[in-house]
Amino acid sequence: MDMILAKPDGQEICVVDYDFDLDLGATNDFQVNASYASWNPDIKIGDLIYIPGTEFGGIIKNITSATNTGNIYLKGYTWRGYLSKRFIRPPSGADYYIANGDLNDIIRALVIIPGFVVPTVATGINVNYQFSRYCSVLDGLESMLRTVGYRLDIRYVQTETGGYVQVQAVKAGLYGESVEYSQDSMIDFNSIDNQMGANHLICLGTGELKERLVVDLYADRAGNISQTQSIYGIDEIIDVFENSGAERETLIETGTNRFEELLSSKSFTVNIKQTGDELYIGDIVTGQDYITGNKVTKPIINKIVKRTNGVISRSYKIEGEK
Repeated sequence: MDMILAKPDGQEICVVDYDFDLDLGATNDFQVNASYASWNPDIKIGDLIYIPGTEFGGIIKNITSATNTGNIYLKGYTWRGYLSKRFIRPPSGADYYIANGDLNDIIRALVIIPGFVVPTVATGINVNYQFSRYCSVLDGLESMLRTVGYRLDIRYVQTETGGYVQVQAVKAGLYGESVEYSQDSMIDFNSIDNQMGANHLICLGTGELKERLVVDLYADRAGNISQTQSIYGIDEIIDVFENSGAERETLIETGTNRFEELLSSKSFTVNIKQTGDELYIGDIVTGQDYITGNKVTKPIINKIVKRTNGVISRSYKIEGEK
């Protein structure tokens, strides 16, 4: 898999043989490591670096020279990262942005970034979807597509005159039934069943002292959040969330968001060593640890791709069950 260096207009400069570390789904950025001996002085801020036909790449926005390591580090956002830096605003006079139509038509209306192209082909899947207020384009589209079993497909398409980033909706893959990821597969993984999370969150909003707004939120054993308590005694785990100045509705909304981060959870981090499958953000995977019995069926939310000494490795993180 050759990594291409290109000018901002997409004109190829050369093939580079550098190690890299690319994060998809979490920080959505990349780092390419070039030794002083292999450094190409033609590389500039704003140049593109990518592997054609994949999501692996982005725009160089940071060049750091470190004499203590003898390396120059190229950093920037991945193509997915640029979608995380655009936000969906409600139309003037409306509470929410509501989209109605074919999946790719909706994506095309929201992905307005130079160099990004959404194919005109229709998916045949129509939705009427209400986006969260001021969510990122990436989060909004991923949430919308998940409701119909689709995922966001992003890849750099190289052409004779340059190239472009293609973004479209495709059906999410299902892995774990015919191909089960467990000890019996050629994988390494961390299986975590964490029951140390909070199940009672005290939310503090506007006001001072005895006048302060206080809302208690509770989670049941399935992770559902409400204002009704169902877990008592030694099993009750309490935490506090503070949002000074928040009125009741806002306090409940922000408190719920924070609470979801504190819940008990099950998760898998998977490094697939030998498989014919290329997995993508949004694909549904079943992972099972036969030793502990921990089993999770969830979408992939994070993909780390590394090249070290010419060898490319991939690791995946499945969304945890709460």
